[in-house]
Amino acid sequence: MDKLQKSIDYKFNDVALLKLALTHRSVSNNNNERLEFLGDSVLGAIISRELFQRFPKIDEGQLSRLRSHLVRGQTLAKLAKTIDLSDFLILGQGELKSGGFRRESIQADTLEAIIGAIFIDSDYATTNQVVLSLYIDLLDEANPEDSLKDFKTQLQEFLQKKGSILPSYELLKTTGQDHNAVFYVSCTLGEEGLSVEKNAKNIKRAEQACAESLLERLKQ
Repeated sequence: MDKLQKSIDYKFNDVALLKLALTHRSVSNNNNERLEFLGDSVLGAIISRELFQRFPKIDEGQLSRLRSHLVRGQTLAKLAKTIDLSDFLILGQGELKSGGFRRESIQADTLEAIIGAIFIDSDYATTNQVVLSLYIDLLDEANPEDSLKDFKTQLQEFLQKKGSILPSYELLKTTGQDHNAVFYVSCTLGEEGLSVEKNAKNIKRAEQACAESLLERLKQ
C-alpha cells in the first residue's frame, strides 16, 4: 500500500478506503464499484475543466472528443500500468486464476475507484492535483486535431493510403452478464500479418482499442 501511495503521490488518511478501491467485485459485495462510479464523475469534471482552460479556442465538440480520449478505459489502463496497479489489485479466486490482474478493464475501473476514494478521503482540490499529476504527460501531448477522428477511422484511412486491405474485426467471446459484461475482440490485418486482441465493456470500445494498438505498431 505504501508503494502505491508514493506512486500516486497521495497518502490516505483512511487507508481502508484505498483497500476498498482495490477490491474487485469478484471478492465480495463490499467492493469498489461505488467508488468507481464516483471516480468516473470526478475524473470527468477535472479533465473537462483542464481542457477548457488549456484550449480556449476549440469548440464543444472537440472538447468532448478530447475528453473522451483522455478518460476512456484504454487511457486509464495505460496510466494504471505506469503505477504498477496490477500488483495491488484484490481479486477473487476466479479472477486470479483467469489472469484478471492483467485485464485492462479491471485496471481502468480500479484507477477510477482510487480517484473516487481520494475524493472521499480529502477534497476536490487535492484530487484535482493528484489527477493532473498522473495526466501531465498526456495533457501536454494532447492535440485537439487528433480527436476529430476515432482510431478505427484513422486505421482505415492509413491502410487505404497504402492500398492495403481493410481490417477485419471479430468478437471472440463475452464474459460476465448485463452491466458487468466484458467483450473480447480481435482485429486482423491480413496483408501486414498483424493481429491484436483487446477487451472492454462494450464492443465498440474494444474495437477502438484494437485499432489504436495496430496504428501504433504500423507507425513504428
